Amino acid sequence: MTATVGADPGVVGPYLATVLHDDRWRQVQVDLIAAGMSNLTYTVTPAGGGPADAVILRRPPTGAVLATAHDMAREHKVISGLAGTPVPVPRTLHLCTDTEVLGAPFYVMERVEGVHVVDALPPGYADTEPERRALGDGLVDVLADLHTVDPDAVGLGDFGRPEGFLARQVRRWTTQWEATRDTDRPGLDALAARLAETVPQTQRSGIVHGDYRMDNCLLDPHTPGRVRAVLDWEMSTLGDPLTDLGMLFVYWPQAGEDRGVALSAVTTLPGFPTRAQVAERYAARTGTDLGELNWYVGFAYFKFAAIIAGIVARSAAGAMAGKDASGYADKIDPCVELGRAALEDGAV
Repeated sequence: MTATVGADPGVVGPYLATVLHDDRWRQVQVDLIAAGMSNLTYTVTPAGGGPADAVILRRPPTGAVLATAHDMAREHKVISGLAGTPVPVPRTLHLCTDTEVLGAPFYVMERVEGVHVVDALPPGYADTEPERRALGDGLVDVLADLHTVDPDAVGLGDFGRPEGFLARQVRRWTTQWEATRDTDRPGLDALAARLAETVPQTQRSGIVHGDYRMDNCLLDPHTPGRVRAVLDWEMSTLGDPLTDLGMLFVYWPQAGEDRGVALSAVTTLPGFPTRAQVAERYAARTGTDLGELNWYVGFAYFKFAAIIAGIVARSAAGAMAGKDASGYADKIDPCVELGRAALEDGAV
């Protein structure tokens, strides 16, 4: 995909000049910074401007996709609602629902400068154990802050249906697995059934990010432990906040472990808090009883397995052109085993 597919600078520039009431935007440079199966993210820079002048444009992937899976208005709404809360989010600038402009709805937000950690910490960043502990604690604190926001107070009281959320989630991802079944996997079927039979009582409903992890945050370049912005709100809704903590554990291998099915092994470095310390800090910040945390971690691994099965199925159907899905099927059974182990042996 070229940098301007889905965001033609000849269209974006004049449009932004009009809606932002600033002729600087009439000519722009557009650079794609995140593609794939997720929403597309572009940096838009006015002619003659630099990084400090740029804004970010988000739109759904090009090509027909389920509109509900890439709802720009929902992303824009939750980010706008969280402005002014302790949760760091970019400032939204404009929402366009007119599909005649770029072929799909999109929104524009400020560009936040920060460190984006995926596979490794940048050289010289958080290279001491106290700094890494602060980094881990900071991520937990922001999640706790999100989960203590009152949705009604920030205009998000209608952002989802928290009643019956957990049971619906189990049904949704079970249906997803059944629709994309690549082979007989009795362990995955058993995990789905067990989760459905043991759905815990939700203690408190709130705003759920849906995919909260380190690489969906921008970190302060100078102060490890300070999160500059939380990104990628496309799965956010109202529901049981502990689903976020459960998924964070999937992405949080600790010292002495390999990365498992996690995308990164950064949290195995000396200094990062253990999962037990993450849970303790979260509970202290939110007052939440974590007695049922094992279920939430087991569910997170189940959801992860269902997502991977979907990728495998789309690849087999030829719907992942240009995306290498080799080896993905090999991750499903380890997810199932980790989910079973979380339920039976404990998640921490």
